[in-house]
Amino acid sequence: MKLKFLKFLTVSLLTLIVLSPELVVLSVVWEQHMQLVETQNFMCEFNSRAASSQNTSKTAFQQECQKYAQDLVSIKIFDAKLFNSQLSLIQLYKYKIVDFLKWFFLLFPICLGILIFLYDRYLVYRATVFQRQVDILEKLWHESIEQ
Repeated sequence: MKLKFLKFLTVSLLTLIVLSPELVVLSVVWEQHMQLVETQNFMCEFNSRAASSQNTSKTAFQQECQKYAQDLVSIKIFDAKLFNSQLSLIQLYKYKIVDFLKWFFLLFPICLGILIFLYDRYLVYRATVFQRQVDILEKLWHESIEQ
């Protein structure tokens, strides 16, 4: 039973190591896609407003564009600008959790690989120390037999 669990754990970890970079790339691409869709929706909405009312001045357009740009920047930066925007606290935590998961999926396989490499080196070191001790004991044993 232990062997089956160990094999399952090994396969799961190797799958996570292989798939984690793809998940990070996919999440970054998805985030950029969502920002693109949001920008396109904003532009369509603004064009429909501009078409319905022809007396919209350029200053109103500039103010609305600046407000939208500030909202996009505040989503990216996660500082005081985020609290000034119209995002709620739940959305803030959602973005932070997504960032944490991206970093976790990126760094976990790297750290796991380093730990496996270091453990392998440690086992080699322990084997050489043990072999030296065995050689010393064999020399002492041969000397005691000769005397």
